[in-house]
Amino acid sequence: MNRKPCKTELSRALGLLCLALASGSALAQEAAPAAAAPANEEAVELDAVTVRGFRQSLQYSTEAKRDSTGFTDSIFSEDIGKFPDTNIAESLARIPGIQLNRDVNGEGTNIAIRGLPSSFTKTTINGASVATASIGLDATNQNREVDLNMFPTEFFNQITVYKSPVASLPEGGASGVVDMRNMRPFDISGNHVTYSLQADYNDNSKKASPRGSVIANWNSEDGRFGALVGLTSTRGKLGVEGYETIGWTNPNLTNDQCLGNGDQAGFPSLGQPCNVTGGNGWRIPNTVPGTAIGLTPGETIDAEWLLANNPGLTTAQIGEALIPRLGRPVHMSGDRDRDGFLGSFQWRPNDSMEFRLDTLYTKAHRTNSRVDMNLIGRNGQMIPQNMQLDENNVVTRADFTNAQFFLEHREYIEDVQYWQINPGATFWFGDDQNVKLDVQASTSRSWMFRESPTILVNSPFTTLEYTNSGDTPTWNTPLDLNDPNLGWTWAGGRLNVQNEKRVTETSGFRADLQLGEDRNNIKLGVAWDQNQRRIQGFDNSGAWEDLVCRGLNADGSTPDPRPACNGGGTALLSDAALAGYLRRGPHGFIVVDADRFKNDTNYAFYRDTAPESGGPNTGGATGGFDEETFAAYVEVNGETEVLDRNVRFNVGMRYVQTDQEVAGPVTIGEVRQWQSLTGDYSEWLPSFSAAWDVADNVVLRMSGSRTMTRPNPSSMLPATTFTDMSAQVANQGNPDLTPYISTNFDLGGEWYTGGEGFVGLTLFNKRVEGYTFQGVTTRPFRSLGIPFEDLDPTQQVALNNRGGPDVATVNVQQQVNADAELEIRGWEAIWVQPLSFVLQGLGFMANYTDLDIKTLGKDASALSGNVYGVAPSMWNATTYWENDVASVRLSYTWAEGAAGTGPNQQGIPFAQIYGEDRGQLDLSASYTLKNIRSQPQLTFNVLNLTGEERRSYFAFPNAVNDMYDPGRTVTVGIRGTF
Repeated sequence: MNRKPCKTELSRALGLLCLALASGSALAQEAAPAAAAPANEEAVELDAVTVRGFRQSLQYSTEAKRDSTGFTDSIFSEDIGKFPDTNIAESLARIPGIQLNRDVNGEGTNIAIRGLPSSFTKTTINGASVATASIGLDATNQNREVDLNMFPTEFFNQITVYKSPVASLPEGGASGVVDMRNMRPFDISGNHVTYSLQADYNDNSKKASPRGSVIANWNSEDGRFGALVGLTSTRGKLGVEGYETIGWTNPNLTNDQCLGNGDQAGFPSLGQPCNVTGGNGWRIPNTVPGTAIGLTPGETIDAEWLLANNPGLTTAQIGEALIPRLGRPVHMSGDRDRDGFLGSFQWRPNDSMEFRLDTLYTKAHRTNSRVDMNLIGRNGQMIPQNMQLDENNVVTRADFTNAQFFLEHREYIEDVQYWQINPGATFWFGDDQNVKLDVQASTSRSWMFRESPTILVNSPFTTLEYTNSGDTPTWNTPLDLNDPNLGWTWAGGRLNVQNEKRVTETSGFRADLQLGEDRNNIKLGVAWDQNQRRIQGFDNSGAWEDLVCRGLNADGSTPDPRPACNGGGTALLSDAALAGYLRRGPHGFIVVDADRFKNDTNYAFYRDTAPESGGPNTGGATGGFDEETFAAYVEVNGETEVLDRNVRFNVGMRYVQTDQEVAGPVTIGEVRQWQSLTGDYSEWLPSFSAAWDVADNVVLRMSGSRTMTRPNPSSMLPATTFTDMSAQVANQGNPDLTPYISTNFDLGGEWYTGGEGFVGLTLFNKRVEGYTFQGVTTRPFRSLGIPFEDLDPTQQVALNNRGGPDVATVNVQQQVNADAELEIRGWEAIWVQPLSFVLQGLGFMANYTDLDIKTLGKDASALSGNVYGVAPSMWNATTYWENDVASVRLSYTWAEGAAGTGPNQQGIPFAQIYGEDRGQLDLSASYTLKNIRSQPQLTFNVLNLTGEERRSYFAFPNAVNDMYDPGRTVTVGIRGTF
């Protein structure tokens, strides 16, 4: 598919402005963010005071912002191998407009910029594209997100966030571009070896986690060659306490239970006095079963019975009573190990050329023993007595009988690797060297394999007292859920063998020609990039269950009919044998001796022979994409004067052409095969930025641009299925999705108060086209890419009756681009202020961001389900003090809660999942032993000082959806440089 560029009024204006400036203004180069100053620099003059460390990092950031033409923010390392925070994402959270996404263990994983999800952020290393295969504990990486926790902070000395684009930047980030620059040998004068040793202690895992790094830098005496090599290693421990519900549900009452009319022929439809809102995932039995302790078996449970046993309630209220679908305390423990290598080499054979080679490799091994005890709500048959509800029909207290629990013991074993090779060269031409050619190539690959065996067993039926009066529901039951001999059973249980493999690959080349000196020039460039990703799920659960809990024939075949998973017959493990694999757990309920269980049931064989499935248990679909992109740009940079004050400007145009192929498995007529779909599109992306020095210490800025993010790969995968035997309706991915296009305007400025201090305010507006929703398009059958002969005979006949496969059309349900726009308006403010007049070395920094998001256009209502998880407001503040030997820093980051999903959760139309407000307080301190060789610095850090939890709720604040407590982590360490 060819897509012509959208000609908005802004793009026309920018194009005219580009021509005017190119023809009538002096040529100039936009001042790039300042390169990282030598990390071993002894001192920087700041208000006549010698500073380094955090204040030095702030000053470099302030200078880079002041020198830039557009809207950029940078973070610099404090010293060799010392970034201000232990995680790159945590550092970025200190930038205005940045929303940090945290995993369930509290670790920052990726960022979102100015109201758009994290997949709208383009991430690069040294200007080269980054794609990671890791997915985090809560498996949220299903699109184009980049998990920043794969990259050791010790290897980087500068991170720049471009909120307004320039034509020479790679496209793909509609909300912004984050470029991480690794250390290079010429950044550091002389020869040095820097070491760092630390130990973390988390109060949930209650284990120490060592980590260390060493970075060696060498430069030749003539300054022509340099080499930098770094190694890092982390042996982390995971400890998370939490609670999950998988949503909430209400009972599905019969007519007799609802109306008391004796009619049990059917269930009431929506609009009847009971069950008016849907849900209905909890079933109160018609009669008392023998498993209901304390009640008379066979007794009728009708409206009269429910009213008598739940005084004060009506049957309409009982029909809307909300309980967790699976109320479960959850505990996670395991290892979070990571090793990394950086090699960077630079060679200047003469003053007219320079060659460089950057190599980065990281690998991670992660395990997670995840155990939870589930009170069965969904599909369960609990009988309520003495039930009490609040005004929202949330159950606050009840006595339940016929209740049952199940243990879910799931192991995650995951290996991830990432490597990138980034060679490049710069050449200067002419006597004044005002012509510069920069060329760069890159290639990267990331690979992940995760296995997640699951063992699920059920308790006997019981009674319990249920209470929901705090953050999470609780229960009291006479069962000892921590007793392996309680009578746990396979009946209703299950076993899972589920694997996931992900591979991402990128390749690229770019060439940039600069005509003119650094502040006045024309830049021309071309770029070629390729991005590939493949996700595969594998599942052998049925075969493992057949052996362990269902039973096989003597010859190893599966009996027909297939028995239930109840440990009977020839099953390898009966209920009696099951108890031998259970043991008392540390959390008040049993756990499985997982290693012994897997060894005795031949788990490794079923894991290694698992066939490919439609998708992994993390929610991604099996399939992949391959995108090849060509881009060309022209960029003009210059300076002029307005009212005798200097104006710097950057204006440019970038053209990009993308060819893509998406592929995935489809099953038609019981034939499974991989299907490929292709598409292409092109875009023109204009950009303009200007900075006006209206006073000696005041800079005003404005920027206008169009940016893009490519479509969600999951929405493009084939996954073709027919929903009827007439082959008239099909579900399929849409490879013809056009990109998300954002038209942006920014206006702001800063007042620089001296040293690292400044006050800044920015107003911004984004209009995003291309958001998708589930629509229906009518397409010829042949365009679906499915062989006619693979269809069911009935479907073939139906197509022939409609004119044959070359004529017949099909109604295809798929994601389509909406005829609407997403408008994001907001403002961000920042204040960085040294307070040396109060106390030498004292200062603070703070920023605040406020967002207003709405949808406009014909399909505006259809977009509402795509604009979730964005905090309407956020802020962070840091107070710091440091002198030559000591420093203390206290930082607080806060984000307002927001709707995380659309309505109709678990079949309840009004129900949405909301994230709660969350703030986190962190402490960092250090003391340098100046009189000892290498000047070792003792460090002390505390993350999440107040032990804040991450919590979301289902429709109402007292209906928790999930809650995770990552605990607080204390770190002590030592670092120094020889």
